Amino acid sequence: MSWKWEYAFGAEEVARTAPTGFLAEVERKADELVRAAEALHIHGQAHESVDPKGGDVIVPGGMFTYQVVVRSERIFIVQITYLGF
Repeated sequence: MSWKWEYAFGAEEVARTAPTGFLAEVERKADELVRAAEALHIHGQAHESVDPKGGDVIVPGGMFTYQVVVRSERIFIVQITYLGF
């Protein structure tokens, strides 16, 4: 398995209706988070500790909240907030 990101919960629904430019920024930042997590947790599936705290990322037009699940080698985007500016 390799590290990936995906939408979770209501974020997937918001992603269907948000502007494409905003979503492109969200996806670009999510790709950066994946690369960072992959470098930090080389043996993710063998991880036995508590998952690290997620966070909020500000992008042009809004923000998103993510959670890291190391054993699944996933970054989950759990909330998207489009502010429109």
